[in-house]
Amino acid sequence: MTTFARIAATASMACIAALTAPGAVAQNGYPNKPIRVIVPFAAGSTTDIIARAITDKMGQSMGQTLVVDNRGGASGTIGQQAVATAAPDGYTIMIHSSSHTVSPSTFAKLPFDTVGDFVGVTPISTLPNALVISPSKNIKTLKDLVAAAKAKPGTINFASAGQGSATHLNAEKFKMAANIDATNIPFKGSADAVTEVLSGRVDYYFSPIAPVIGQIKEGSLLALAVGSPKRAAALPDVPTTAEAGVPGSEFNFWIGMMAPAKTPRDIVTRLHDEVVKALATPEVKERFLKLGADAWTLQPAQFDAYIKEEIGSNAKLVKAAGLSPQ
Repeated sequence: MTTFARIAATASMACIAALTAPGAVAQNGYPNKPIRVIVPFAAGSTTDIIARAITDKMGQSMGQTLVVDNRGGASGTIGQQAVATAAPDGYTIMIHSSSHTVSPSTFAKLPFDTVGDFVGVTPISTLPNALVISPSKNIKTLKDLVAAAKAKPGTINFASAGQGSATHLNAEKFKMAANIDATNIPFKGSADAVTEVLSGRVDYYFSPIAPVIGQIKEGSLLALAVGSPKRAAALPDVPTTAEAGVPGSEFNFWIGMMAPAKTPRDIVTRLHDEVVKALATPEVKERFLKLGADAWTLQPAQFDAYIKEEIGSNAKLVKAAGLSPQ
C-alpha cells in the first residue's frame, strides 16, 4: 500500500475525531479581523480558483473575510517567503500546491526552510492529470502506448506545461515506472500543450482534467488513464495508470493550506475544521467537479509528515528527470 493510500485510509476517521476535540471549538474570539490568504500564483490559476472557492465558504462560517493575496513569481517562492516571515498569529496563511515540495530540489538555495518555517493545516484537494492522446495515433490503451514506446525507443514524445511542472513530473514518474524512453516537449502552459496533442504533433500529455474534459467527451482526445493514486471523480470510468498496467506510476498533485511555523495549535485546528466544513458544502463540491478536483483532507500532523516524505520522493524524481537546480 502506498503512503498516500495509508494516510487517506485514516484521514476520514481522524477528521471526525478532530471535529469533536476541545481544540476544534471557536477560540477566544479568533478570528476578530480579516485573514490574509497568500496564494503564490497569479489570479486565475488553478490554485487561485481553488483558494477562492474554499475561502469564500470559510469566511461565511467564521464571520470574517478571508482576503486572497496573489504573490506570484519565482515558481511560488515569493509567496512562500512572505508566509514564512509573517507573524504566526493565524491572520496570515497560505494556500499552495505540491510545488511546495518540489522547490527544495529545483532551487539551489531558498530564503526559507520548506519544512521548518511552515506548519501544515490540511490538504484541500487533489487534481488528477489525465493522460490524453489523439485518436489519430491508433493507440487505444495504456498498454498499447507502452508497447509502442518500447518498440521504437526514443521516438515517442510527450508535452508538459514547462520544465518541473506537475504535468512534467507526472509524465516522468510514468516514464520511469513503465521503463520507456520518451522525450519531454515543454510548452508555456496547458493550452499550447493540448493544441499540439490534438494536432498529433506531440504524442501524449498528462493534462489537468478541466482543460480537456470537453475534448474527451466529444472524442477528439482519448483519455488512456489518470496519473493519480485513485480515479478522478470527473472521469470515473477512466482507470489510473497503475490499474491500467503500470504500477508505481502514481503522482499526486495537490493544493493545501499551510501557516507560519509556531502558529498556535488551536488556531491551526480551527482552520483545519473550517476547511473540512467548507468542502462538505454543495457549492464547493459542484465547483470542484467542474475543475476536475477531488476533495482531500488530512489532520495537521499527518499533512506535515506527508510533506516531509514528498520532499524526499520529489528530489529523486527531479534528479531522474535531469533537472538542474536554479
